[in-house]
Amino acid sequence: MEIEIRPHVGVGPFRLGMSVDEARGTVQERGLFRTVASDADPGQITLTHDASRLSIVLGFTKGALSDVELFRFRNEDADVRVLLDGLDVFRTPSEDLVGQFAERGHTIGESDLGFDALPELKVILANESSYEYPVDEAGDPVYYDYVLVAHQI
Repeated sequence: MEIEIRPHVGVGPFRLGMSVDEARGTVQERGLFRTVASDADPGQITLTHDASRLSIVLGFTKGALSDVELFRFRNEDADVRVLLDGLDVFRTPSEDLVGQFAERGHTIGESDLGFDALPELKVILANESSYEYPVDEAGDPVYYDYVLVAHQI
């Protein structure tokens, strides 16, 4: 499965600005994700892909999709690629990824809160999970495990 992050547009089939009903219809039509939680008029819809254990949270403001959060799969053998500008954000070591984004002309801002931002793309990348993902010799996470795509960051 490949999921493309399209800044200013959305993630995969989910387009920023789409209504709650359109998002639910997309989930139902594609059949790839199971809805974990959702109210009748949700602020969020939480989705999971059972085979990979990848999670997606669709955030709504005034009934329109305003942000999409992706949480890295927990099944390391999963056939999942999450792509931003052709680069796999969850399988490319985060240090390499930052360099590759810079080579492509993207500005990367580091936050004191522990995340990296691509402000012109309205994308945030972070290592924030408590799950046991691959770590380097110093015990630091090798890969990003979180992506936020939004109208505003």
